[in-house]
Amino acid sequence: MQQHQIVSREQWIAARKAHLAHEKELTQARERLAEERRALPWVKVDKSYVFDGPNGKVEFGDLFKGRPQLVVQHVMFASDWDAACKSCSFWADGYERMVPHLAARDTSVVAVSLAPVAKLEAFKKRMGWSFDWVSSGSSSFNQDYGVTFSPEQIATGKPMYNFGTTRIYGPELPGISVFYRNEAGEVFHTYSCFARGLDMMNAAYQYLDLTPLGRHEEGLPYPMDWVRLRDQYEPQAAKGSCCHG
Repeated sequence: MQQHQIVSREQWIAARKAHLAHEKELTQARERLAEERRALPWVKVDKSYVFDGPNGKVEFGDLFKGRPQLVVQHVMFASDWDAACKSCSFWADGYERMVPHLAARDTSVVAVSLAPVAKLEAFKKRMGWSFDWVSSGSSSFNQDYGVTFSPEQIATGKPMYNFGTTRIYGPELPGISVFYRNEAGEVFHTYSCFARGLDMMNAAYQYLDLTPLGRHEEGLPYPMDWVRLRDQYEPQAAKGSCCHG
């Protein structure tokens, strides 16, 4: 952690206001980017994807639940895994309670993974999640939307992830895809993001970015090495507590 000046309240306010000007620049840039994102062209989804849900087969259009917009969380959970990816679960803990709020703005949310439904349901129960989660194991959905890769693709060493900008580092990788369904029932792919593009959807990271230590990931084997499934963290005593029992 870098050393910090200790200053008067007045000096701190002056420094904070200077930083606020930079934050406003970022806010304005983010708003321009969001407007540009909404103006992107769309691609019509011509494949008839069918998923496996807890109550049987589910067609792609049914995932919208009568709403025009659908956000798909590509959760890494291969067929032979016993649990979902810990990092994807970190994100899932964040959007778990957002579903009703998004529904109020005409947007449905669904998690999609390769693993069979029985595994999805068991892990969902373990984590206490309530969002919809379906299996794409019987379709090419994951491959078509750039989150599942074959051994042959990995062996090439070519950048194929994140629109061909990133090398594949595993058979299952994270992502988010967005779709729109019109009144005629036609479905369109409007947006996808991967890798660091997912960063802004993790509220916990945004909170950590407000703190002096930040994400505190320096020196780790890889940035998210510290992340665990929510029920696997060891209880830690608070440091510097003013309460002495």
